[in-house]
Amino acid sequence: METILRAIAEPTRRDILRLVIAREMASGEIASHFPVTRPAISQHLRVLVDAKLVSVRQQGTRRLYRARPEALAEVRQYLESFWQEGLQRLAQVAEAEERSKDVAARRN
Repeated sequence: METILRAIAEPTRRDILRLVIAREMASGEIASHFPVTRPAISQHLRVLVDAKLVSVRQQGTRRLYRARPEALAEVRQYLESFWQEGLQRLAQVAEAEERSKDVAARRN
């Protein structure tokens, strides 16, 4: 998970993921969306492939990239666990506050 989080920490890589989530794209086509060099995009793609967020396949001389939905689902599940834990803690605090109000009301 650490490799994945480091990969998506960089804004350009997140933008690349958004591009290749909908459809498979060649590296040159991906590069055309960014104001950086093709070698820079190739480095970003390599990081995404190494993190297993993107798959690559060769078609002749072209390399085609596509987001791996299963890896993205794993990231989503991991991040949602923080949200769930936070909601559970919030619910516990709210319930404790409600119980203390009930106790105070019974005393009066």
